[in-house]
Amino acid sequence: MAKPEAWRLDASSYPIHHTVNTRFQDLDPNGHLNNVAFAALFEHGRVRLNLDIRDWRDRPADERTMVVVVTINYLGEGHYPDDVIVCTGTGKIGGSSWEIVQALFQNGRCIATCDSVIAARKGDGPNPHSPEIREALARIEAKPAI
Repeated sequence: MAKPEAWRLDASSYPIHHTVNTRFQDLDPNGHLNNVAFAALFEHGRVRLNLDIRDWRDRPADERTMVVVVTINYLGEGHYPDDVIVCTGTGKIGGSSWEIVQALFQNGRCIATCDSVIAARKGDGPNPHSPEIREALARIEAKPAI
């Protein structure tokens, strides 16, 4: 696995930041945050981003989003009881899908990155982005800090 690009390890590259408490139950036998905890923390950030784009209560019953791919790069150990900051933004935007790029920081260092692809569906097929959704996704793009 290739090391993430340097900008991905900088919290200021991401437009959305959420501080999340770690839990004792997140620990593995070695006393580190386990891989399931990392996945759940990234999920929290993805859900919050998607809610910012469009509240689920505003969607017609036949519209939904689906996680298609999740890739997590573990870069360091996480520890309890220290909080983590889940940093999130969008990456590539397709016709009916988008990439969410994230990084997890604890005590000032990046301990993991995550790349996910989300697909918008309607009925049995893709749901192309409206101009409003495309604009909302573009507004929260993750990119190298200047």
